[in-house]
Amino acid sequence: MSVAPNPQVYTGQQLRKQACLALHAIAFEGRSANDVLSSISFEQGSDNGFFRALVLGSCRYFIRLEAIASQLLQKPFKPKDRDLLCLIIIGLYQLEFSRVPDHAAISETVSVCQQLKKNWATNVVNGVLRNFIRQEADLLAKVDSNWDTKFALPDWLISMLKPYYKGQMESLMSAINEQAPMTLRVNRQKIGRDRYLEQLLEQGLSATAHPIAANGLVLEHPVNVEQLPHFADGYVSVQDAAAQLAAAILSPTPNSTVLDACAAPGGKTCHLLELFDSIELTACDIDHDRCQRISENLLRLQLRAKVDCQDLTDSNFTDGQFDAILLDAPCSATGVIRRHPDIKLLRKANDIDQLVHLQQQILEHLWSKLKPGGHLLYATCSILPQENEQQIDRFLESHSDAKLLPLSSEIQQLSHSKTGCQLIPGQLSMDGFYYALLEKATN
Repeated sequence: MSVAPNPQVYTGQQLRKQACLALHAIAFEGRSANDVLSSISFEQGSDNGFFRALVLGSCRYFIRLEAIASQLLQKPFKPKDRDLLCLIIIGLYQLEFSRVPDHAAISETVSVCQQLKKNWATNVVNGVLRNFIRQEADLLAKVDSNWDTKFALPDWLISMLKPYYKGQMESLMSAINEQAPMTLRVNRQKIGRDRYLEQLLEQGLSATAHPIAANGLVLEHPVNVEQLPHFADGYVSVQDAAAQLAAAILSPTPNSTVLDACAAPGGKTCHLLELFDSIELTACDIDHDRCQRISENLLRLQLRAKVDCQDLTDSNFTDGQFDAILLDAPCSATGVIRRHPDIKLLRKANDIDQLVHLQQQILEHLWSKLKPGGHLLYATCSILPQENEQQIDRFLESHSDAKLLPLSSEIQQLSHSKTGCQLIPGQLSMDGFYYALLEKATN
């Protein structure tokens, strides 16, 4: 049971069926939402926005809605019929979280059984959705009694977070489920932030300047990038405010050699070049397709960098080659779940130790490529201390030539960690991010 591997166009009547198959591909086949959604498009006039909302919203609340479904089903579906569980979850999502009228949500969802050629399930799906409406108060009281089902988060993640975010857990889990804002990064080589804000307002797009991301604007409502003034001309990029802090924190000196490691899709690469146009920058990633994304972003923004595809646990860079290195390390992405809710379904507890080991390998290897006196900025979009504070503490203990540098007071005061700066989702409209700036001794 899978969505088509290549992009196909569907009619609006197939919207819920395709949402069902997309959710199945994510929840039970392990495919990413980006991969699945990019393989589907609807004919002109269909509501692509509603389709995406169904899929991503059902991912966001899958754990909660699956618990509700299990209370209403007499017995679990067989593996070959888990598409029906996905269909029920999509129906429950509409009933609890969307503005679709109940009667329309039920009738349209039930009709998908016929499209799936499983007419026998019509009464089952209809009964589950109608019983949810009848028993809603009792059902929600039960799922709200446990953190995992109340906030639709996996048990393993809650267990990992709880020791480090005491007294903050409920607000943190609520923030993880919020819709993330659309934040822009103004290219100051093209236009000032205040002037671009004026252009947005002229287009009827309301936005506010971000308080600490100097080039950031937070839109009141998300829009397609085609609606942004001069997007194609490179005036602006879409990038969360927390990610925008990286370039300013690293602040490479003029004419220095810089490596942006694990750089795809190139947001931080481009920001570094926008702010520090004299640097010699190499952007590196292990994946050829993702390196292509870097090149496309450089082209749109009319910036130049060397794009290099190689394994950063064992690269061919020479020792002491770079004055500055930005390591945006592979991580659990637990700080950006609100943007990528499929992470709740795709990430597993045993992934964390593997990621920590990989981060350690890359950090160790790249440290040798940094010149004495150079700076390395370690960054992740994780909120797990194992990948962040503990990773850097361990590195500092084992490297006498490494020194942790303080960050600016406006950034450091937001930190939820003692080592480096841990940002959590929702702070100043930012994603969860971690930064640690290291300096290499000169002797």
